Amino acid sequence: MITREQILQWLETLAGVLEDNQDYLSELDAAIGDGDHGINMNRGFQKVRTQLPNLGDRDIGGIFKTVSMTLISSVGGASGPLYGTLFLRSSMGVGGKSELTPEEMGGVLQAWVEGVVQRGKANLGDKTMLDALSPASDAYQQALAQGASGIEALQQAVAAAEAGMKNTIPLVAKKGRASYLGERSAQHQDPGATSSYLMLKTLQETVAGSP
Repeated sequence: MITREQILQWLETLAGVLEDNQDYLSELDAAIGDGDHGINMNRGFQKVRTQLPNLGDRDIGGIFKTVSMTLISSVGGASGPLYGTLFLRSSMGVGGKSELTPEEMGGVLQAWVEGVVQRGKANLGDKTMLDALSPASDAYQQALAQGASGIEALQQAVAAAEAGMKNTIPLVAKKGRASYLGERSAQHQDPGATSSYLMLKTLQETVAGSP
């Protein structure tokens, strides 16, 4: 089971990870976008961090909804609506819950994918965050179906997200600012796929590291 306390710890840790990786994410974005992905993600999750002390008695759905509203209101560019929709979509399936079964966590991952598709109208191979999130969700479900524990399934999801992130390097972007570059967008790692990978990796490490 993934508890509410683990979710809050994950979000706190993720704010630190995105702060540490702000320059890296913005460097990736500078090659094919506006160069502000790291700045925007850090700004949004620092705002989320300020909300966390007030969320200790909320259910997980309420926590995700607060994260969504905070990101939408504080993150510029496409990242705010995309990450905001991701958390909003997943909040709908976990209302009233203070802990998640492995199957319910799988539903959260699937909701992330559906939220990004709904908001960004992206397909696999378009060189977006979906290229990390969709393989991660598929790998998680496959691992559970083969009898893996929730933590083992998250490990498989993170490995798939990392591979998906790296697979964006040769792709030509078909969505967002990067698509304006055409063939010149190839040979650059997608910043959104990278921040999505960091989000999943931090979740897995938080859950695995909890007593």
